[in-house]
Amino acid sequence: MARASGCAVCDGALHDARYPRKPRGGPAELPGYDWRHSFCCAVEGCRKRTTPPSVRFLGRRVYLGVVVVLASALRHGVTPARLARLRAELGVCRRTLERWRVWWREVFVATRFWRAAKGRLASPVDEATLPQSLLERFGGDDVERLVHALEFLAPITTASAGETAFLEGRR
Repeated sequence: MARASGCAVCDGALHDARYPRKPRGGPAELPGYDWRHSFCCAVEGCRKRTTPPSVRFLGRRVYLGVVVVLASALRHGVTPARLARLRAELGVCRRTLERWRVWWREVFVATRFWRAAKGRLASPVDEATLPQSLLERFGGDDVERLVHALEFLAPITTASAGETAFLEGRR
């Protein structure tokens, strides 16, 4: 869909311009996850990059989106044993988990995306327990809820959404 719409600046054709990623938190051999899909305007002098929304990554974070959501959700009930397991299985340290927790509680909830999107949910979300409270708003088993949550969050994964810099704390 992003490619078909053409360049947002000059309406030029978009060419494939994927770039390498080194995702953390997943199996070493996760096919296709070592590249971020992106497009670049074909018009010389423009070359504007367009990156479509993704359920793989949350913005420029190096951990997979699924890891950021699940580990952050676990953080609300993390025990020393759970922390040790997260560290062993995913390589996530306490400092990273705390940073993600601050991101959910302070940065994410202040975005235009969240202020508009939370109204589309059937019942209110407890922002103090994000992302766990967000996962609880979606139906299905645990995997389906996670997929729905990642699809819901996909617009924040690209600069085209206009929030990426803010989400990464650069504003």
